[in-house]
Amino acid sequence: MWKTASVIVGTALILTAFGIVMLLSTSSVHGLQQFNDPNYFIKRQALHLGLALVLGFFATRIDYRIWRTWAIPLAILAAVLLVLAVLPGGIGVTVKGSSRWVRFGPVTFQPSELAKLAVIVLVSWYMARSQRGVRELVRGLLIPLALIGVIALLILAAPDFGTTVLVGGVGLLLMFAGGTRVGYLAITAALGGVSFLLLVMHNPVRMRRVMAFLNPEQYAKTEAFQLLSAIYAFVIGGAGGVGLGQSIQKRFYLPESHTDFIFAIIGEELGLIASWSVVLLFGVLFWCGLRIALRTGDLFGKLLALGITLMITLQAAFNMAVVTGLVPTKGLPLPFISYGGSSIVMTFFMIGILVNIALTADEEEL
Repeated sequence: MWKTASVIVGTALILTAFGIVMLLSTSSVHGLQQFNDPNYFIKRQALHLGLALVLGFFATRIDYRIWRTWAIPLAILAAVLLVLAVLPGGIGVTVKGSSRWVRFGPVTFQPSELAKLAVIVLVSWYMARSQRGVRELVRGLLIPLALIGVIALLILAAPDFGTTVLVGGVGLLLMFAGGTRVGYLAITAALGGVSFLLLVMHNPVRMRRVMAFLNPEQYAKTEAFQLLSAIYAFVIGGAGGVGLGQSIQKRFYLPESHTDFIFAIIGEELGLIASWSVVLLFGVLFWCGLRIALRTGDLFGKLLALGITLMITLQAAFNMAVVTGLVPTKGLPLPFISYGGSSIVMTFFMIGILVNIALTADEEEL
C-alpha cells in the first residue's frame, strides 16, 4: 500500500502548504495588532511545522505494533497533563476562561491533542485483545466506555466541549468497528446526547452559542458575530474570491481568522472552488485512510488506522460545518491549515503512524 501511503503524505503536505499560504495572508493583521510583528504567527508556525515533519517522519519508522505496549502509559500521560492543565496555580495556562494548555518553560502544549491519540490507541488495543467478550455488556461496552469516558471528562473539565464530542464520537465508532453490539452503542449514544444537552443547558456561555446558532440575527452583535461574519465571507468571495490577501473580514470582523475560522477566509479570498478543493483533499485523506484500515490484516492495526483517519477527517468536517453555520460554534481548528503548534505536531505524528501501518502491511504481504 505504498502508493496509498504516498497519496496520504502528498495530500497532507498540499493541505499544509495551502495552510502556510493562508496564514501568510490572514495572520499578519493579528500579528501586527497583538505583537507589533506581522510575521509573528507565521514564524512560530514554521517552527511548529519543522518539528511536526521531524516527528511525523520518526513515527513512520516505528513499527505501529509497539503502540500496543504504550496504550496504557500514553493514556495515563494524557490524563495527567489534562489534570495539570486545569489545576490552579500550576503549569496550566488559562485563555478566555478555558484551561486547555500546559506550559513547560517557553513551550506551551495542548494536552487534548495528545489525548486524541491516546484514546485511539487505548480503544484499539482494548478491542483487539478482548474479541472473545466483545459482544458482552461489561467487556464489550462498559469497560471501553469507561476508558473513553475518563479522558473525555477530563477534556470537558477544561472546558472543551468540541474536542469532548469528537473524542467520544471517534471512540464509539471504534467500539462499533471492534464488534460492540449496535444496540448497546445506540443506547449509549442516546444517553450521552441527552447528558451533553443537559450540560449545555446549564452552561450559560454554551447555551447562548446554541441560541445564537438557532437565531443568528438576534445575536448578531454578540455570540453570532463570528458566525455571521464567516457566512458573509463566503458570500463576498463567491465562486472566484476577492483575491489572496484582500479579505475584509480578517481585518475587522473575524478575530479567530487565522485559527478556527480560517476556512471562511479561504472562501472569501479564493472563492468556492478553493473551498471545495479543501473538502475534496480531506475526502482523499479519508478514502486512503479507510483503504489502509480495510487492507490491514491485524485488528489492532485496522482500528488504529480507522481511528486516526476518523479523528483527522471528522475534526475537519466539524470545523467546516461550524464555519458554514451547519452546527453551533465549537473551538476546533482545521487540521493542517489552522494556526496551532500542538495541533499540527500531533496531526503529523498520527499521519506518520498511519503511513507505518500501510508500509508494514506491504511487508507482511511479501
